[in-house]
Amino acid sequence: MSEGFLEFDGVRYLDGQSSDPRRLGWMEGTPPPADQQIRFADDRFLDFPQIRWTLSHMRELVPTVNVWRGDGPASRFDEAGGSDAATIDKLAFTDLDGRERRWDASLADAYTDGILVLHRGRPIYERYFGALQPHVPHSCFSITKSYAATLAATLVHEGVLDAEQRIPHWLPEMRGTAYDDATLRQVMDMQIGVAYSEIYADPKAHIWDYARAGGLRPRPAGTSGAASFYEYLPTLRPEGRHGEAFAYKTVNTELMAWIMKRVTGQPLAQMLSERLWAPLGCEQDGYLGVDPTGVPMGGGGLSATLRDLARFGELMRREGEWNGRQLVPAAVVADIRRGSDPAKFARAGYTLLPGYSYRSMWWVSHNALGAFEARGIHGQRLYVAPAADLVVARFASHPVASSAANDPITLPALLALGRMLRER
Repeated sequence: MSEGFLEFDGVRYLDGQSSDPRRLGWMEGTPPPADQQIRFADDRFLDFPQIRWTLSHMRELVPTVNVWRGDGPASRFDEAGGSDAATIDKLAFTDLDGRERRWDASLADAYTDGILVLHRGRPIYERYFGALQPHVPHSCFSITKSYAATLAATLVHEGVLDAEQRIPHWLPEMRGTAYDDATLRQVMDMQIGVAYSEIYADPKAHIWDYARAGGLRPRPAGTSGAASFYEYLPTLRPEGRHGEAFAYKTVNTELMAWIMKRVTGQPLAQMLSERLWAPLGCEQDGYLGVDPTGVPMGGGGLSATLRDLARFGELMRREGEWNGRQLVPAAVVADIRRGSDPAKFARAGYTLLPGYSYRSMWWVSHNALGAFEARGIHGQRLYVAPAADLVVARFASHPVASSAANDPITLPALLALGRMLRER
C-alpha cells in the first residue's frame, strides 16, 4: 500500500491510514528495533506519528494513579451496529472548507482512534482504529478539565466551595501572584489575566514549563525551575484584567484542582472514582498522570476507555441523573448548558466557533441542538446535543494539537449527525 499524505499549515503528514501504528510497527518486537521504540526519556513520544501509539499507552510512559471503577457491575451497553451504523457511515456533509465528505471516509482524515455514538442512551455506532481497543484507556487531554470542573461546580452547589470567593482564601500560597484578586468563578470560566502562553507549536511556550514541572515531559539535565505543580503555580504573574475575556489556559484547571484537594482532602482520582466512575458503572478503571510529588494532572492527565467517556456524556445529557440517582445536580448541568457571555468568548479569536461561550470548563455552542462539548488537543471530543438526544465520544491522535486543525471536519460532521437524529 502506498503512503498518503495530508497537509496542515504547509506541513505534510502521513494520512490517517498510512500513520496507523500497527502498520508502522511501533513498539513491536522483543525488543523493538531502536527506530521503533517510543520512550519517555527521548521526549518524542508526543511527536507525530509516534503519538498514534502513545495516546493509548500513556501509563507505560508516565507515572499514574488509578481512578477505580469500584466493585459493582458495569452498566449495560448494547453492541452498536446494524442499520443505524450503516446509515451513519453514509451520512454526507460539507466541511468548513467547502469539500463534500462522507462520515466513514472522514474518520481517517480526523486521525480517529475510536468513536462511539449514543442516541437516547443506546449505542448506535462504534468504531476502533490503530492502537485503541474497547478495553484500552486513551488520553483524554483537556476533556479532563470538564470532568474536574463539573465536580468543582457540584461542590459549589453543595456549599463546599464559594464561586465568588478569591483564590487566596483557600490558597494563601497564591498571594502576590496572578490569582491574588481572582475569584473561583473566573478560574472556572477561564477569564483570568495571567502571563502564560499555550501555543503548542511554540517550543518556548509556558505550557512546556508547566508540562515539565508536572512530569508530562522530561526535564533535561541541569534544568532549573519548578519540579511540581504546586511549585509552578505560585510563579505565575498577572497580565491583563480578570473577568474581561475568555483566555484558555490549563494552569487555571490545575489551580482549581488544588483548591478542591485543599478543601475536601480528597485527591482528584478518589473524587472521580466515588462521584462518577463507580456510580456510573464504568467498565474499566481510568487513570491520571501524576507529577513528581504524586499530584494528579487535573488539566489534562486523564485516560479512560471510549465507552466510559460516553457514559459521562450521557450523564450530562440526562441532566446529571443515572439509574435513579442524581450524580451531578441538575442545576449544575443547566448552568453549564446556559453557558457564559459569548462576547467575552469572541475576544479570544476562535474564528471556527462563532457564537460559542465557555462555562465551568465546557465549550457551549448555543446552537439549535443545544450542544456543549468537552475538548482535548489532538482531536479528543465529548459532544452532548440534548435537542438531538445525542452523545458522541471520540478519541484521536491528530498530528496538530490545536482543534482548529480537525474542526473543519468535526464541527459540520457532528452537526449533520445531530440534525439527522433529531428528525427520528
